[in-house]
Amino acid sequence: MSAIAMGYDTSVIGGTMTLDSFRRDFDLLGVSGTYRDTLQGNIVSAFQAGCFFGSLLTFPLAEKIGRRRAIFVAAAVFIVGGVLMTASHGVLAMLIAGRAIAGLGIGASFLIVPVYIAETSPPSIRGRLIGVFEIASQGGGMLGFWINYASDRTMASSLAAQWILPLGLQLVPGVLLCIGMLMCPESPRWLARQDRWDEAERVLVHLRRLPADHQYIRDELSEIRQQVEERSANRMTFKKMFKRLVAKGVRNRIGIGLLLMACQNLTGVNIITYYSPRIFETLGITGTSTKLFATGFYGIAKTVGMIVFSLWLVEKVGRRNGLIWGAFVGSVPMTTLSQNGWSYLAMACVYLYGFIYCATWQGTTWVYCSEIFPIDIRMLCTAITTADQWFWSFLISRTTPYMITSLGYGTYMFFGALMIAMGSWALFFIPETKGKLHSGPHRSFETRLTFLGLSLEDVGRLFVRSTCKTVQQRGMQGVLEERRAAAPVCGGEKETCLEQVGAVDLRRSRT
Repeated sequence: MSAIAMGYDTSVIGGTMTLDSFRRDFDLLGVSGTYRDTLQGNIVSAFQAGCFFGSLLTFPLAEKIGRRRAIFVAAAVFIVGGVLMTASHGVLAMLIAGRAIAGLGIGASFLIVPVYIAETSPPSIRGRLIGVFEIASQGGGMLGFWINYASDRTMASSLAAQWILPLGLQLVPGVLLCIGMLMCPESPRWLARQDRWDEAERVLVHLRRLPADHQYIRDELSEIRQQVEERSANRMTFKKMFKRLVAKGVRNRIGIGLLLMACQNLTGVNIITYYSPRIFETLGITGTSTKLFATGFYGIAKTVGMIVFSLWLVEKVGRRNGLIWGAFVGSVPMTTLSQNGWSYLAMACVYLYGFIYCATWQGTTWVYCSEIFPIDIRMLCTAITTADQWFWSFLISRTTPYMITSLGYGTYMFFGALMIAMGSWALFFIPETKGKLHSGPHRSFETRLTFLGLSLEDVGRLFVRSTCKTVQQRGMQGVLEERRAAAPVCGGEKETCLEQVGAVDLRRSRT
């Protein structure tokens, strides 16, 4: 329900602002282009601003009161925001306030719900459940597009209900989430950290549908106990958690996570999601119903792309390759949008772009950031990167109306060029994480830079291995002595280092 609410709220507002009833009630008919751009930017970006603060403030709340109650509070806040939006009736300040408050709830729940899923689900289905969460988000967005179209087609523009209904329906997932959390158990891992082991065991027995003396329950409790003891031994206070952020290896991961979330927004996806009817208008599509109808198929394309990612690409292609190919291939339809007069081809490119983005960047960025951080500060790091995502989303949503007015088709060329730059960055500086980080830290993050997905240490080792192999083949002892200077990159003695890389057996050469 949290994912559906988020997807619905981000997609519904763009179409609602194009309805004649909305523009009449909020005195937007016949306004100048600059005033329209300012109002649209304020209305849309207020939600992202709320999400930014919601994702930051929720981390200490979830640690203090637990995952279940924190999700309930987030859902309640979202409901308050939805009520304010629905009841605004031409009061612009009330509408914007409602958007900001709803954003607080969505930003909070979007951080906690994946953590709750990870802490309560068995490892065998954990990845699929996270995939379902992402699919539900895109499904909610698709629903928001089509609800606007249905309201425009079935209700007269003279009725305020034409815009009230699309905004009011967002209350449904919020109410269902509140009710659902009353019936859901608390996270067993959070209970264990509070030294409430009996409750943690009862929750595991309930969730796994196994008796308390079953070996699976015993093994999982043992794993949780080990993690809790390690956390207690380290005495991870909030001060120590923040200090860990600048430790070697961690600061590199934070930097990659922050830049990755920025790049996700700079792909240009949100200029279409938030302002889809206006985007289609710039492509030559006229008529409110026609524009809303076109946005509905954009929602379908994104949902299908998310399904393809969750069921196949995430594990088959890997994280790094998904980012590289998603950026390079996605830049083609985005750049094609900049060609004036290609209306029908441009529409097809919008749908193709939405599919490519959701099949690659949409899910990959969240999966990648969930894997690279140390487990003891993972939620804090996730909160920071999630807030960064909403920060860049705010900037994009705030500036897009002005970009469309001033740059026109050049807006799409700008984001297409950024996608090529982001693909190049991923190619040269993003390490692969698929199947590498769950068993321990990956040394690609222990160095300052990576190249072609490898740490500089790995590049050095490959260089040593290559040159030493050449020495062995030539049998030139003099060249061997020259190359020994490169051996310290392995971190050991020169002769031992060369033996470790399998380049040459020095002891054998002496005999």
